Amino acid sequence: MSQTDQDLPEDELDDSAAPLVEHLAELRTRLIRSVMAFIIGMVAMFTVADPILGFIQRPLLDVLAARGQSPELIFTAPQEEFFVLIRISVIMGFAISFPVIAHQLWRFVAPGLYSSEKNAILPFLIASPALFTIGASFAHYVVTPLAMNFFIGFADAIPVLTAFLTGAETPAVSEDSTELRTVFLGSIRESTDLALKFIFAFGLCFQLPVLLTLMGKAGLVTAEGLGNVRKWAVVGILTLAALVTPPDVITQVILFTVVYGLYEISIQLVRLVEAQRNRRLRAEGILDEGEEL
Repeated sequence: MSQTDQDLPEDELDDSAAPLVEHLAELRTRLIRSVMAFIIGMVAMFTVADPILGFIQRPLLDVLAARGQSPELIFTAPQEEFFVLIRISVIMGFAISFPVIAHQLWRFVAPGLYSSEKNAILPFLIASPALFTIGASFAHYVVTPLAMNFFIGFADAIPVLTAFLTGAETPAVSEDSTELRTVFLGSIRESTDLALKFIFAFGLCFQLPVLLTLMGKAGLVTAEGLGNVRKWAVVGILTLAALVTPPDVITQVILFTVVYGLYEISIQLVRLVEAQRNRRLRAEGILDEGEEL
C-alpha cells in the first residue's frame, strides 16, 4: 500500500473503491445483455440462414442464368454448407443485435458525458449503421454483379482476345472438341466469402465521413489539412481498393471513385463543423469577429 493510502482512514478507502466496483458491476451487466442479445439474434438468424444465403448469392445466380448456365453452386466437403450457414447466422445475428449492443454501450458511456458531448455523438451512432447499409447495398446490387460477370466471363474472353491479337479466326466451340474447356462450378463457401468481402469492404469504406467528421469535432483534423494531403489520400485509396477487392480493374475503379467522393464530402463536413465551432466561440466571446480557430 502506498504512503497516500496509509494516510487515508479505512472508511475513506472503502468509499473510494466503491465507484470502481459499481462501474465494473455495471459493465458486466451491459456485457451480459449484449452477449445475450447476440446469441438470441444468431439463433434466430440460423432459422432463416438459407433464404439469406440465397439473397447473398442472387447476383451470382442471375449472372449464371443470363449466360445460359445452370444457377447452381456446389460444396466439396460434407460440412461446408453447414458452416457457411453458421457464418451467415453469426454475421446477421450481430447485425440485428447491434441496436441492443449500441444501446448498452451508450447507457454505460453516457453518464460520463456532458450534454453537448451527447448531442455531438448521438447523430453519428445513427449515421454509422445507415451508411454501412448504404455501402453494403451498393456492393450487393452494383459491384457484385459486375465483378461476378467479369470473373466468370473472363474464361470465355481469353480465346476471343487471343484470336484478335494473333489475327486468327475465333475458334468455334463444338461438343466433340478435344481442346481444353473450362466451366464454372462455383463453391458455395468461396462464392459466399467473395460476396461478403464486397459487402464489408464497401460498408466499412462508407464510414469514412463519420470517422473524419468525428476527428474534425475532436480537433484532430482540419478541412484545410485534409485538402492539403489530397494527393496522399488518392494513393491511400488506390492502395485500399487494390487490397480489399480482387484483381478486377472495374471493381477497383468503382471503389476508388466512391471512396474518393466520400473523402471530398468529408472535407465539406469538417468545414461545416469548423464553422459551427467558430460561431459558438464568437458567441461566447472567445473569438473576435472575423477571427477563426
